[in-house]
Amino acid sequence: MDLTSILPAFGGLSYTLLAFIVSLSVIVFVHEFGHYIVGRWSGIKAEVFSLGFGPVLISRIDRRGTQWQFALIPFGGYVKFLGDKDAASTGGHQELDFLNTEDRRKSLHGAPLWARTATVAAGPLFNFILSIVIFSSIAFWQGQARDPLTVGSLYPVPYEHGLKIDDVLLQINSVDVPSLLDPEALSEFWGSMSDSDYYEYKVLRNKRVVSVEGPNLTLARVEQVVPRSAAADAGIKPGDVIFQINDTKILRFDELKAHVERSSGASLDLAIWREGHVVYLKLLPKRVDEPLEHGGFQTVWRIGIVGGQFFFAPKVTTLKARHALSFGAQNTWRIITGSVDGLYYIVTGAISSCNLSGVIGIAETSGQMARQGGESYIWFIALLSAAVGIVNLFPVPVLDGGHLVFFAYEGIVGRPPATQFLNGLMMVGFTLVISFMLFALANDILC
Repeated sequence: MDLTSILPAFGGLSYTLLAFIVSLSVIVFVHEFGHYIVGRWSGIKAEVFSLGFGPVLISRIDRRGTQWQFALIPFGGYVKFLGDKDAASTGGHQELDFLNTEDRRKSLHGAPLWARTATVAAGPLFNFILSIVIFSSIAFWQGQARDPLTVGSLYPVPYEHGLKIDDVLLQINSVDVPSLLDPEALSEFWGSMSDSDYYEYKVLRNKRVVSVEGPNLTLARVEQVVPRSAAADAGIKPGDVIFQINDTKILRFDELKAHVERSSGASLDLAIWREGHVVYLKLLPKRVDEPLEHGGFQTVWRIGIVGGQFFFAPKVTTLKARHALSFGAQNTWRIITGSVDGLYYIVTGAISSCNLSGVIGIAETSGQMARQGGESYIWFIALLSAAVGIVNLFPVPVLDGGHLVFFAYEGIVGRPPATQFLNGLMMVGFTLVISFMLFALANDILC
């Protein structure tokens, strides 16, 4: 599915804004629905479920008395429970004094501690569940490369070759192609490949073993362009094959990567094959702080492209449901830990604060991912949902994490914090959140 074939021809800004509103609305709806449904299961009554803020455009009241509404300003949403003073679910004993015993139990602040904790924690939890479901579904839908390695479809490339669909690769340059289930053997196999223009491929075709010639298996073919990267700025597109950099011919993706890393940010001239034509582009690599496998970050030079493994798409088999679910959970956990680590390293000054994006950066990324197709866009929604979930768990008053800290205090001490003290902390939390948003917005402009 390609959104560019479905959506009308909006201008660049309109398209970006629409993509951002759609992604944000999905994430906000799931987050707030988590609060709503767990609250309902816990016996807490929701008075309003709103997507957006400000004047109400459309609304209806369901049989439980909850008003579901769309509001004019589409950047967020909220659930207002019985007894809440506002959309941030602030309240105190003053509000409970006006409720009878039955209604007090149905209010957020009058419900048992376990019910309040579950209701508040459900918002971020549902964000994580959304991420896991999306990542798992994409992995299940994509499947995994069939073993042994088999040609599923052929990408257009600027080289002649004799491979055909359904060919099973047996040998490349007289070296046996190992099982795809053996990572160590695969790593050794890739390391043994030469930098020659053409390889000899021995394949099984129609029950016969035949030998054909073909280009280097790991061409510098662009599979995906990273949003807001040097490649995106320069106009590189998925499917492009980069065959020359600064007058130097390159055959493999690894060669391109090495040139970029050695550039130290100097301008690069690329020669690109695109749909039968040669395109020349100039770009400036950007310094990027990348997370390391075992924690921490490294600063490297990148142009922002993801390369395909081969110059053909392998045939795939359906991924087992448990493996897809494991992939989804691992990807979500990687985003959670990466977000926390990244913020820590930004605060300590170990990496640039430009790694923190505000609303402009997120909106721009939404638009660029939508232009790359439905799968990329949905993947971005999953990534953003996990990030929103972890941010909401930060122990800052007005955020869900702040409420959970207050509940923990109540569970230990036996009573909630004093209302006046709580209101003061809420103001501090509100100031922190606004300051954080303004700082991220300044990054979007200055970086």
